Amino acid sequence: MIDRARLEGIVREAGRIAFDAWPGAGHALESWEKTPGNPVCAADLAVDAFLRRELGRLLPSAGWLSEETADDPARLDRGLIWLVDPIDGTRDFIRGRAGWAVSVALISEHRPLIGMLSAPARDEEWIGISGQGSWRNGQSLRASRRTTFPGARVPADSLPKEDRDLATVAKPNSIALRAAMVAADEADLLATLRWGYEWDIAAAALIAREAGAAISDAFGHPLDYNKRDPRAFGLLVSAPAIHAAAVDRLATRAHALARPRR
Repeated sequence: MIDRARLEGIVREAGRIAFDAWPGAGHALESWEKTPGNPVCAADLAVDAFLRRELGRLLPSAGWLSEETADDPARLDRGLIWLVDPIDGTRDFIRGRAGWAVSVALISEHRPLIGMLSAPARDEEWIGISGQGSWRNGQSLRASRRTTFPGARVPADSLPKEDRDLATVAKPNSIALRAAMVAADEADLLATLRWGYEWDIAAAALIAREAGAAISDAFGHPLDYNKRDPRAFGLLVSAPAIHAAAVDRLATRAHALARPRR
């Protein structure tokens, strides 16, 4: 059994390392683009190196997949794997905004066992444990129980015309924090229509599921982890009663936008 207190301490320290480099706390930051429109900063790499070292010491048998580390196909042979996004929401981080989090998940046989988010700029720590529940700052979470799709709260800057029967709420850049908003009943629906990586969603999806939310890709299919191609098309996190309506609403757009990677 993993030492939960030690894991929480590691993720909390990763959050402190990130916070100590965050421009919002008055610190200078070196940042650049890995590819056009894909920012990274020195704090991403520092947090990644810390987590890889400390999580490796905590569970030496586990594989590793992180946004900031070259993928090693040997992970596919591991029953356990860490999925890590050192700073999810890098754009908010670089701009000095609080909508970012360190995201860590432990996967066993393609399913998440533990998911943690450290969001020190928001004074938040989130954890979900498979079969046991999820918590924010020690308080048990209960996801949205909305039963009608029109009027559902969505973390978004704006909505396309066909979705203007929904309601916008404040949107952090971190997709993990947006999913966690559904877990905390601060939103009813999170939906994306793009290819996304496992490290972006694993921890928050478990936190939301353990709070009672419904979770799938954009087509309504279950999520799977530690795949050879570590991506899924879209993420849909919602109150259970509106999940089918959300899948129906997105179906035409999802099929039009999803394309295999060449």
